[in-house]
Amino acid sequence: MTSEERLDRIEHLTAGIAEERRKDREEYKALWRDTQRNINELSVRIVQMSEETQEANAQMREADRRLEARIEQLADANEQLKDRIAALVSGFGEFIAKSGK
Repeated sequence: MTSEERLDRIEHLTAGIAEERRKDREEYKALWRDTQRNINELSVRIVQMSEETQEANAQMREADRRLEARIEQLADANEQLKDRIAALVSGFGEFIAKSGK
């Protein structure tokens, strides 16, 4: 093999290696762009989920406030009912006491 043939062979091998490296770089760039796109999509979805969570929390706080107000109303109504029952029982007791004399 002559030195000219050896140089041609080396050039051919070098060109093949350079072509493989070029293809690898293109593939890496494509993977990088895909990864960046996925990261961006995930970031947007995280922000959306955060907003949805905040809205759900606000709705839950409002529902909790309404429930607490309703419980207070029922407690007040229960106290009034206890007072009325006590007055009614007391009234029956007085009526029985008067009619028994």
